[in-house]
Amino acid sequence: MIRRAKTENGWVRGIEAADPRVTAFKGVPFAAPPIGENRWRAPQPCADWEGDLDCSRFAPIGMQDTPGIGDNLYNREWHVDPEIPMSEDSLYLNIWTNAKSADEKLPVLVWYFGGGLQWGYTAEMEFDGERIARRGIVVVSVNYRLGVFGFMAHPELTAAQPDAPTNFASLDQQAGLKWVKRNIAAFGGDPDNITIAGQSAGGGSVMSQMTCPHNFGLFKRAIVQSALISSPYSAGGFGRGLDLSMAEKNGENFLKFLGVENIEEARKLDAFYIRNKYGEYAAAGNPRFYTSLDNKFCYGDPQTLFAEGKRADVQVMFGCTHDEFLSSIRAKDEADFKAKVKDIFGDKADEFLKFEEANTTDGRGGYATVNGIEIAAKKLMEIDKKGHNNYYYMFDVPMPGWDNPGSFHSSELWFFFESLAKCWRPLTGKYYDLARHMCNYYCNFIKCGDPNGEDFDGTEMPKWGAYSEEAPNGMVFTPDGCVPTSENSEFVRFLIDHVKNK
Repeated sequence: MIRRAKTENGWVRGIEAADPRVTAFKGVPFAAPPIGENRWRAPQPCADWEGDLDCSRFAPIGMQDTPGIGDNLYNREWHVDPEIPMSEDSLYLNIWTNAKSADEKLPVLVWYFGGGLQWGYTAEMEFDGERIARRGIVVVSVNYRLGVFGFMAHPELTAAQPDAPTNFASLDQQAGLKWVKRNIAAFGGDPDNITIAGQSAGGGSVMSQMTCPHNFGLFKRAIVQSALISSPYSAGGFGRGLDLSMAEKNGENFLKFLGVENIEEARKLDAFYIRNKYGEYAAAGNPRFYTSLDNKFCYGDPQTLFAEGKRADVQVMFGCTHDEFLSSIRAKDEADFKAKVKDIFGDKADEFLKFEEANTTDGRGGYATVNGIEIAAKKLMEIDKKGHNNYYYMFDVPMPGWDNPGSFHSSELWFFFESLAKCWRPLTGKYYDLARHMCNYYCNFIKCGDPNGEDFDGTEMPKWGAYSEEAPNGMVFTPDGCVPTSENSEFVRFLIDHVKNK
């Protein structure tokens, strides 16, 4: 087993995982601490060290609201520890490997966590990489700066560091990926067989990394989970970069809120003070900090760039959960609804209104409810200019528990990582069978770009076909197993065609 490995900056020593055939290296530095003069700068090179660096524990999580306070869904699910260490010094990654020697050239997964680019961390218990590593994949989870620490923009920053004026979190992710490219062979990984993956804002980060031209050639595949958050009924959506000048104005307003005159003074403030003031700033109705169109890392809306073929030439897997971010047409009554349909669909309004799904209401003023992520994902795969076999899934598993949350946003993570033994929910045998199959599919795609293969007992898993307009295949994950699909409903087909023509 590889328990000790040499990186470009020095030796690291890992620890056996629960399965001693897997070694976990936790808290491996990939960049200098982003503190002091490095605050609001692109990640800087990591310093060398002498001797073995103990990598047996996760590094502190990045600056964010304290997790585990309150009783919302995610605090019950995995943000359970309000005592978890937190620091601005957070640019570390984690590695799980079952390689016995450095020459094995195992495929590599680089994982970006979600949390709206404001919250989240690699130490979340659902992201345990052990079960994936057992299948012969080197798993790497990369931490990155969040919120105001990760996306601050300001005219002073643009003037002083024009090559990296903002999007520091995205640059952290990129730096982690490049570190993997340079170093992962020491852990038994193949630097020429890397898949980047993420869920929610992590999936949005995958889209950002995939459409940044500086990353082309760094990885072979991408997995985008629950990230194309948009509606077929309206323009816009989460993840589209803000114009840099507007982001700079937000930065100027925030510095005034902090009570400082310039960036130099702001860099001297305590990180927890900035975190707390940022929370107050957002609570007062001010915009949070997200990705900006800086034309240095972010060159446009990732979905638009993808549709135009301006993205890495790699295979992609897209997917979503059944109940997340549903889109509908909000109307006060049927007459208002029909008027809005006319505005949205024009001369195709009558065709839209013929669908039974279009005239279904949710009882709360929403008509024609549909999963917007599904529509966006299928649109992108149908107009993809790269010619790869791309894959689509839907996770339709109402999660058990007293809160009856349905197949909520992020619920599939327990299954793809096959980490659901840590979940508090009453998950019985059929869920474990499903998790094994889902993790198998996931790992097969990471290895070779084809999710299909055998289960552990040698039986073939249900065939998952590649998605295209001519063959709209997909896989639906249900409590009763994996169900292949090969067609879109007429309603979904209509909406895909609508968004393709917008």
